[in-house]
Amino acid sequence: MAKKLYVGNLSYDTTREQIHTLFSQAGKVAEITLITDRDSGRPKGFGFVEMETEAEAQEAIKRFNGQMLDSRALTVNEARPREERPGGFGGSQRRDSRPGVRRSRF
Repeated sequence: MAKKLYVGNLSYDTTREQIHTLFSQAGKVAEITLITDRDSGRPKGFGFVEMETEAEAQEAIKRFNGQMLDSRALTVNEARPREERPGGFGGSQRRDSRPGVRRSRF
């Protein structure tokens, strides 16, 4: 079963390919999601990596938490479930597509 990891303290210049190359050393990468600002489209400095198995995820945490990438010490740990937050903007819900999340599958 796939396991999702939080990856923080990323440089704004870090690419999906760099993350994939790094995390592939610990096992098969199922998906990479880099979080961007919905208005500006700029990276927010964190993302998520989904590893194929629990064992690969634990290996990735052990290997890469604190490792330097683009002159930044990565934070790697198990992702927590997303907390639901009340809608902003006075309660109105926007249903348009926003560029806040870019995903790629490997």
